[in-house]
Amino acid sequence: MAEASTTTESSGSRIVAPSADEIERAAEAALRPKLDDFVGQRVVRDQLSLVLQAAIARGNPPDHVLLSGPPGLGKTTLAMIISGELESHMRLTSGPAIQHAGDLAAVLSSLEEGDVLFIDEIHRLARPAEELLYVAMEDFRVDVVVGKGAGASAIPLALPRFTVVGATTRSGLLPAPLRDRFGFTGHMDYYSPEELERVILRSSGLLGVHLEHAAAHEIAGRSRGTPRIANRLLRRVRDWAQVRGDGRLDLHAAKSALEVYEVDPIGLDRLDRAVLTALCTRFGGGPVGLSTLAMTVGEEAETVETVAEPYLVREGLVGRTPRGRVATAAAWEHLGLTPPNPPSPASGSATSASDTGTLLDP
Repeated sequence: MAEASTTTESSGSRIVAPSADEIERAAEAALRPKLDDFVGQRVVRDQLSLVLQAAIARGNPPDHVLLSGPPGLGKTTLAMIISGELESHMRLTSGPAIQHAGDLAAVLSSLEEGDVLFIDEIHRLARPAEELLYVAMEDFRVDVVVGKGAGASAIPLALPRFTVVGATTRSGLLPAPLRDRFGFTGHMDYYSPEELERVILRSSGLLGVHLEHAAAHEIAGRSRGTPRIANRLLRRVRDWAQVRGDGRLDLHAAKSALEVYEVDPIGLDRLDRAVLTALCTRFGGGPVGLSTLAMTVGEEAETVETVAEPYLVREGLVGRTPRGRVATAAAWEHLGLTPPNPPSPASGSATSASDTGTLLDP
């Protein structure tokens, strides 16, 4: 996700951010399940299981796999499961890390027969690397260019058969030639609270702590449909129980810990509530331009649009219209406020000329 540094910093510091840094990825690695233990994503899991079983029976590497969906849903976990089921080595890299064809050629030349190459954020591959990957995925070879200028020549280098597992949060940015080279494509959806509860209970067992079902239910309801957030909140509840509680991970510990970290019963954090409160109390529910709304909550417009807005829209709390952002009836109800009828004059003044460019964005 190519975002400005301000957005990255803001989202990375949020306990409900779906992205993860290197330290958190290391913590997640200890919680990764096997395919039979993988919770949720039933359709993708069943389809992928069939692909892997058939490939193992034939004794050949499976088709290349593309996993798409929002961050934090388990794409990396599924890639590791594929490697484990095939009993093969796995090489991990990412699109932003491969900016030159030579970088990718070095990775490909180090692969062995049956290896799994996992490319995270594959839509961010540089164009020269993409074109090299086309040939490698289809013909299992790379062309090494020797020399420069008119005297340059391409020497084909054969590669062992391997499987590419690509992960992307924005599948629409993948060029068609690359997307067509994947034999299996799976789209991952958000988890239900019941599925997240199972994820949390399993994780608590791996962490060596006893989590009461009521606490697991509470955490699951505030995890925004994302296992990564659920596991992160579980670790914060464990911290609270250890430092401020009696060591038990019960409902009281869960509610108290999540209150400390400002995560409300439907998973909204400080920034989410600030956006809703400003929209309802300062602008009468809207419509209001993005830049005006961002200035009101003291954030960059891009931060509000890419960090807070997606979840608010998905939960039906905010609507995006040609005239600007509007609060829905659910937003007023969640804040415990009564919507004005008719709309207050503030909603009209919010669509100022300074917001013209933003207001036309859907």
